[in-house]
Amino acid sequence: MAFDPLILLAAIGGYLFGSVPFGLVLTRLAGLGDIRTIGSGNIGATNVLRTGRKDLALATLVLDAGKAGFACLVFAALVSTPAGLVAGGAAFLGHCFPVWLKFNGGKGVATFLGTLLAAAWPVGLLTCATWLGVALLMRFSSLAALVAAAAAPLLALAAGRADVALLALFLAVLIFWRHRTNITRLLDGSEPPIGAKKT
Repeated sequence: MAFDPLILLAAIGGYLFGSVPFGLVLTRLAGLGDIRTIGSGNIGATNVLRTGRKDLALATLVLDAGKAGFACLVFAALVSTPAGLVAGGAAFLGHCFPVWLKFNGGKGVATFLGTLLAAAWPVGLLTCATWLGVALLMRFSSLAALVAAAAAPLLALAAGRADVALLALFLAVLIFWRHRTNITRLLDGSEPPIGAKKT
């Protein structure tokens, strides 16, 4: 099969768009300083919530999910479905390893969900519901993310989307890798629950 340069363009475009650190930008604009100096040191919505600003946490969640969804939908519409999936996956990589922050970014949960919602919305909705259910029941964002990530490839396969299942598996592996310290804290009982103002 011939190499399609538009797939490479989708990867680069998705990565650069995903690299925008909305959590860091919003908290700095709000006068809260560098979000990387509090809590987990992450730039995602869960750590933004530790500032006590629920509005900023919600905005971060929406924007981090939206940047991946936007990249996926745009390249799927303009190029092809595979290009859209590549762009969504690349946006996830950009969020986790942004070039602007020396490749030290967030853990990718919102970006993961945004990619799935854009790639196959039924799969995305079920994955979001899995995350929400575990989060409400157990009160740990990291545990909810891990369960949702593990479920996503199976949900995609059940929906008949092997291509999305492959993408979801790739993203799930990275989510588990990015949450390796959370896994350790969950096991030893030191993981802070959702909303805790860890300093």
